Amino acid sequence: MAYRPTIGLEVHAELKTATKLFCNSKNDPDETRPNVNICPVCMGYPGTLPALNKEAMRHILRVGLAVGGKLADYTEFDRKNYFYPDIPKGYQISQYKFPLISGGVLCGVALERVHLEEDTARSTHVSLEEGGYSLIDFNRAGVPLMELVTKPVIHSAGEAAQFAKELQLLLRSLGAGDANLEKGEMRIEANISVSKTEDFGTKVEVKNLNSFRAVEKAIAYEIERQSELLDSGGSVVQETRGWDEAGQKTFSQRLKESSHDYRYFPDPDVPKFVRSDIPEFSDEALRASLPELPREKRERYLTTYGLKPEDAEMYLQMPFYGGYFEMVAQELKTPEHIQLASNYISSDLAGIYQKMGVPERIEIAPSAFADLVRMISAGEVSSRGAKDLLAHMAEKGGEPRLLAVELGLMQESDTGKLEAIVKEVIAANAPAVTEYRQGKSAALQYLVGQGMKMSRGSANPTVLRELFEKGLAQ
Repeated sequence: MAYRPTIGLEVHAELKTATKLFCNSKNDPDETRPNVNICPVCMGYPGTLPALNKEAMRHILRVGLAVGGKLADYTEFDRKNYFYPDIPKGYQISQYKFPLISGGVLCGVALERVHLEEDTARSTHVSLEEGGYSLIDFNRAGVPLMELVTKPVIHSAGEAAQFAKELQLLLRSLGAGDANLEKGEMRIEANISVSKTEDFGTKVEVKNLNSFRAVEKAIAYEIERQSELLDSGGSVVQETRGWDEAGQKTFSQRLKESSHDYRYFPDPDVPKFVRSDIPEFSDEALRASLPELPREKRERYLTTYGLKPEDAEMYLQMPFYGGYFEMVAQELKTPEHIQLASNYISSDLAGIYQKMGVPERIEIAPSAFADLVRMISAGEVSSRGAKDLLAHMAEKGGEPRLLAVELGLMQESDTGKLEAIVKEVIAANAPAVTEYRQGKSAALQYLVGQGMKMSRGSANPTVLRELFEKGLAQ
């Protein structure tokens, strides 16, 4: 009998604010110089007092509304006590009993809570072979950090990775954070257990997964490891494990702490927070500030525009192209033209810019792109000609019709001119004509190819094929 995995996620995401959570030191994730964005408050000097960052609170409340959670009216901050060199005060200011957000759902996954806390400093460890020492950069100490905890309702590695991707997309859409995993702006921890019943097994935490691929691989590995351990008569130890990317396996780090180990108590230096005292934090004011959410935009792309799911996801993940697509769609109106435009934007245009480098803006005016789509639909330019036009327009701009004439890319559909080509090709290719009339359909494609060659690629292949079929039937 197979084991049933149960997974809960804890996600930490740095918030996009000008300053840190409890002081006015700069919050700059791109700073490379160590220990420059620091002050006595975030360094934990005695006698300093924290002052709460209002924008960080606003970010968390907007996330809570976006996931349909319950926004607390009263909340307070707690001291989470533990020693580690990257905790300058000897405790972390977090939330325990009174989180800002309770409940909610994202990507079909029920949430337990969302709360606000300060980040730790960044440690760099040098191996014994290279000297055996550690360095600490306090630039990150005190940066506002969102912690989101799901309920243990996820049952596959793929589902967990998909949830993490949707959360990143939401944070970016709200402007709450960039959530770049490679830069440590979003860090994922997975709590995994397996059982042959619907009861939970012994939980193992895998920490600091820094890519969606690592999330999926680490969870899949841990499910297999625990299952094999139980099958062999062993028992799973409740512990914290890390992920070894090179070895593609988890490894033991330490026994898992419980909440009482942290000796939480309310922080006496941070004032209690009553949301109803702040008009701009009312449900109505916060809701009015929300943009179109990813799930809403996805649904609109699929239903209003009839896009392919992969195109809709691309525009969500790359709003640079999504915004451009919508401007082109406004020019086109008809579903057929809109879907054709999306095909060219998501594949051809994106491919051109991938080779050229990420542009600051798209040189092609939306109205010009719409004209090109109409020309393609009307058969005025071939698909090959359209790609050449796009490449030229992406680099230099311009109007597609004028460029098509200038570059010789207009497609000939005049039946009178094409009939002359058809007659000449039929007369010059008697063996292929005989093969076609004997039932070899490949011969027709050969004749069409000869016609395209004679027209120097300007003939409309659909019209040309029809004329060949008509001429060969005589």
